[in-house]
Amino acid sequence: MEEETKKEELGAEKKEAEKPLEKMTATELRQVALGIPNLSGVHAMKKEELLKAIREARGIKEEDQVKAKAAVVLELKKKIALLKKEKKEARAGKDRVKVNVLRRRINRLKKRTKKSA
Repeated sequence: MEEETKKEELGAEKKEAEKPLEKMTATELRQVALGIPNLSGVHAMKKEELLKAIREARGIKEEDQVKAKAAVVLELKKKIALLKKEKKEARAGKDRVKVNVLRRRINRLKKRTKKSA
């Protein structure tokens, strides 16, 4: 019984570790913050305060996160450029179905770039 609960706790911690801090809910952030020593008033903190406290405790700089987001946006824009070339070729070949598929893919990627920026 005790081994099962330990495994469940470890599994929950791994899931939290995989999930980015910005995507966590305030409740999840509080659970993470409770595990940090010398941090008090966790239950009274708002999400932004929790994020700031956890980042400081873990030594995460906001500059690193900005660089990571910029890299993601650049990667998405490269994909968009490739899809636009394919779309142009499909248009030249008069393949309407492929043009529509590519148009939708491009639109989805554009939405993702706006969300991540």
